[in-house]
Amino acid sequence: MPRYDNQTVLVTGGTGGQGSSHVRAFHAEGANVVIGDIDAERGAALADELGTRARFTRLDVTDESSWYSAVLAAESSFGALNVLVNNAGVQNPPATIENTDPATWSRILDVNLTGTFLGIKVAAPALRRAAGGAIVNVASTMSLGGTGHYAPYVAGKWAVRGLTRTAALELGRDNIRVNTIHPGVIATPFIHEPAAGATAAIADFYSPEPFAIPRLGEPTDVSRLLLFLTSSDASFITGSEYVIDGGLLLGPALQAEAA
Repeated sequence: MPRYDNQTVLVTGGTGGQGSSHVRAFHAEGANVVIGDIDAERGAALADELGTRARFTRLDVTDESSWYSAVLAAESSFGALNVLVNNAGVQNPPATIENTDPATWSRILDVNLTGTFLGIKVAAPALRRAAGGAIVNVASTMSLGGTGHYAPYVAGKWAVRGLTRTAALELGRDNIRVNTIHPGVIATPFIHEPAAGATAAIADFYSPEPFAIPRLGEPTDVSRLLLFLTSSDASFITGSEYVIDGGLLLGPALQAEAA
């Protein structure tokens, strides 16, 4: 029997490169999926493609009332909400701290941090009504170190780590587990296309050649980790951080002839 039969999963940013992969992965495992995104056209198309057990709901993660509507959509369509994946995120155009517009700073933190906070706040009662469940917050390898020219993104993702650990402590006795995953350079438009206002993409600054696993990650790599962390196989895991980066953070893997 598929692992997620009779389970309902809400994925934010569900039409993006990683988000749509997560949606498809959960659906393939038998889950009811709620695709939360601001892109109504792509969201409706993905729900239509999947057919049964899929629903799109327009979700602006920075708007608390939008969150309540999304959770209501999950419960009214499928009876309960069992898993929340806080996947929605945006990147800032590269700039030094001195040259970062405060409006850009606020916008990036509003989506990446406040959006995650609101998701936990609004979804927790629904997960409690379902007798427990799991939340996974998608962070980044940038939340495990410093990265020049990306201060708003780095700061927001670092804060998601602390928020996750606090939520894990507060919700553990309700049988709700909260963890983070930290993807490295994943082959999606998010890293292959410049952020709004930028002229270069993140991928332009990274070559996988020095990685221990010398390739870019694929969205399905992240989806497989996500399926594990939100399943009963991970029932004793909460407040934990899972890096999935092909060894990016390890440093360069020197070849024998170069060592």
